[in-house]
Amino acid sequence: MAAEVEQWNSAAVQADGVVVQQVVEEDDGVYDDEELNEGEVNGNWTPQEKALHEARLKAKAKRRLRKSSSRDSARESLSESGPGEPGADPHSPKGKAPQNHDRKSRTGKGRGLPKKGGAGGKGVWGAAGLVYEMEEPDARDPNYDESAQGDTVYETVVPELEEGQLEKTVNPIVQEYFEHGDTREVEMLLKELNLGPHKYEFSSLAVCLSLEGKASHRELTSRLLSDLVGKVLSESDVARAFDKMLKDLPDLILDTPEAPQMLGQFIARAIADHALPMNFLNRYKGKVDCDHARAALDRASVLLTMKREMVRLDNVWGVGGGQRPVRHLIKEMNLLLKEYLISGELSEAEHCLRDLEVPHFHHELVYEVIVMVLESTGDSAVQLMVKLLQEFWKSGLITLDQMNRGFQRVYDELPEINLDVPHAQTIMETFVELCFQESVITKQLRDACPARGRKRFVSEGDGGRIKS
Repeated sequence: MAAEVEQWNSAAVQADGVVVQQVVEEDDGVYDDEELNEGEVNGNWTPQEKALHEARLKAKAKRRLRKSSSRDSARESLSESGPGEPGADPHSPKGKAPQNHDRKSRTGKGRGLPKKGGAGGKGVWGAAGLVYEMEEPDARDPNYDESAQGDTVYETVVPELEEGQLEKTVNPIVQEYFEHGDTREVEMLLKELNLGPHKYEFSSLAVCLSLEGKASHRELTSRLLSDLVGKVLSESDVARAFDKMLKDLPDLILDTPEAPQMLGQFIARAIADHALPMNFLNRYKGKVDCDHARAALDRASVLLTMKREMVRLDNVWGVGGGQRPVRHLIKEMNLLLKEYLISGELSEAEHCLRDLEVPHFHHELVYEVIVMVLESTGDSAVQLMVKLLQEFWKSGLITLDQMNRGFQRVYDELPEINLDVPHAQTIMETFVELCFQESVITKQLRDACPARGRKRFVSEGDGGRIKS
């Protein structure tokens, strides 16, 4: 019996070695946990089955060890090789090529939720219903004011204009001022600018622009300098501007030959208006080498000597444009027309009318032309006046509205003119027809001319006929 048992154990040991060898060399997917559990349920194992079970457990442990070691070696190889090398695992996060639009966490942290709960992105104030609390002022803020009990003070800073931008900014302001003549608007615009150390150049730019313009522009410039002193400019700024213009007179003469005389009038007017210091001329006595500057200073000195009793030199530029009295304008137009009838020069008449600078009052010229024609005795005046109106109409100096108003005024006053000029009605009809033929007036204006009145003179023996 003992011999049989020993023989059976040796056979079992041999079988066990064969089974273990067989189990270890099998593939990983042959046995699984479910088969082992089914074997554990059965308690009636033979020694051969028990040896087979232990061999399976050992084989399973070896498989797990082999898998874990292979994963660690794969990770080390991925870390050593770049993501673009062929040894990298494309399914591994570290093996993928970097993408600019990949929003996944690189650190492996987080739960994969959107940042800030889906609020606070680009162009977004925050989540709906989110209320921000007041932030405490930072003492390191350069605008922090301790005396304001912690309140942050903000101040609007206007950048200083560069020298190249000054002329581009100032010229439109001055040109617009020549149109409206409101010094307050210029003052407001200048206060909004940061002229810096170049503030004095505003005066020189305004004067230089007026030298190239009309007499009314120079009058407006003198008023502007007088009103800005003490508000935007100082007397020293204006004095510095005139010092610069006296030095630049050789260049100013190239565009304006009369610049020395005009600049002298500007200096005299500025001193009278207290825009320049009273000792401005005294500083240049015996120190002027330029002939043009000396002529300008002499002109200013003469004007101040002649007008010593006057507080202001208001008439140094004359009274320009619509500021003149109506009587003065009528007198100037009558003088203009009389000179034209004598000389017959259309260019001179046009130049004189433009110098008056009253385009809104040109209907008065048309009225005076027609009255002179009605009061004339010869046909030469009629032809000259028609030629004058035709030239003014073609050049656009007299507009359609002004032409119609001038003729209509004569139409309305024709009965009164007939009292002084008996043949005024006949002359008027001839003149109107001639103007229409020369395309000076419209057909409607010609038809609006009143017809000559007729009266019936009946005597006892005329048979009721109308006498001419």
